Amino acid sequence: MGSEAGDLSEIIEKSARTITRCLIGGVVIGVSALGFYYAFPLEKWRRNKNKPIRVYMDGCFDMMHYGHCNALRQARNLGDQLVVGVVSDAEITANKGPPVTPLNERMIMVSAVKWVDEVIPDAPYAITEEFMKKLFVEYNIDYIIHGDDPCLLPDGTDAYALAKKAGRYKQIKRTEGVSSTDIVGRMLLCMRERSSSDSQSHSSLQRQFSHGHRTHSQKSEDGGSGSGTRISHFLPTSRRIVQFSNGKGPRPDARIVYIDGAFDLFHAGHVEILRLARGLGDFLLVGIYTDQTVSANRGAHRPIMNLHERSLSVLACRYVDEVIIGAPWEVSKDMITTFNISLVIHGTVAEDNDFQKENCNPYAVPISMDILKSLESPLDITTSTIIRRIVSNHEAYQKRNERKAESERRYYEDKTFVSGD
Repeated sequence: MGSEAGDLSEIIEKSARTITRCLIGGVVIGVSALGFYYAFPLEKWRRNKNKPIRVYMDGCFDMMHYGHCNALRQARNLGDQLVVGVVSDAEITANKGPPVTPLNERMIMVSAVKWVDEVIPDAPYAITEEFMKKLFVEYNIDYIIHGDDPCLLPDGTDAYALAKKAGRYKQIKRTEGVSSTDIVGRMLLCMRERSSSDSQSHSSLQRQFSHGHRTHSQKSEDGGSGSGTRISHFLPTSRRIVQFSNGKGPRPDARIVYIDGAFDLFHAGHVEILRLARGLGDFLLVGIYTDQTVSANRGAHRPIMNLHERSLSVLACRYVDEVIIGAPWEVSKDMITTFNISLVIHGTVAEDNDFQKENCNPYAVPISMDILKSLESPLDITTSTIIRRIVSNHEAYQKRNERKAESERRYYEDKTFVSGD
């Protein structure tokens, strides 16, 4: 009996020691885990499932086009809030060459995209360890987003290597059929009135940048059968238009404001006049001229972007509620009645501001109805302004893009459709 009691006592003692060791070990592990938790606050987001997922995407967004907008749309679909970093002028110049549009204009463009929640100016070209920590800690970013095309630094290294290593990187599909490099080529096709030496230089640059085809159905500006506007690779689908559209019509009592134009090379001047126009009513309807209308009024080599490309760029703007794809040049009584238009807007900065001198004033009807308002344009920028910037510094842009042009050509060789997601 005594032996049994001793054995039981020994068992109890061993069990107590085991439990004590487990408790001590648990405390040590718990303290260590707690210390790790506070030492690396970057991981806190993973434990809070109620927190909105914030994603980050950066870029130069130079000569912003519908491809940029589609990338931002896809990025926004990967989270609840999209923060966009706009690379500084100095960083672009150091890594690629001088930008066509300065930072203030690029900030206006990015901020106006309907899927963007927050914008960071002067973002670095490469995701450094210091900037990545700033994104995770100060901006509460969960994932860094980029397209499926390579983004290499001048030394050949991956600009997103650190984000990938941290497991905080996600990839989207690049919108094919358009790039800033390609748009430069389209612009240079517009420049026909040059000296023979300039023409030779521009011809070389055109071959480098423009990888598309040109239509011979249009007449050249001198009346001959020259080559016309480059045909885009972009093939529109109803799905893409729906993805860009708000999908909501005006309320029955809404004050509908109408503004029309080419909106070619959609730029900060366009955005600012649309912002002001939207403020004058409840619903902003934007008419976008057909390619034929633009060519007839601005020359055979306009527009740079085709009707569907221009429509998507305008649709992506947060101030726009709906667009008329292929709007008529003249604003008719029937059109005003059909769309219940209350106010027609025309900006003071436009490439067709001599319309009142024409025999057939396109705004004659809204003028007679006293619903035409001339709105002061905040920025003195037109499509021609952007083209002049390219031409005046074409050698710098040639150096900037020559490293990229060949890889983009290879990228597009086997791709003809706009990729979905």
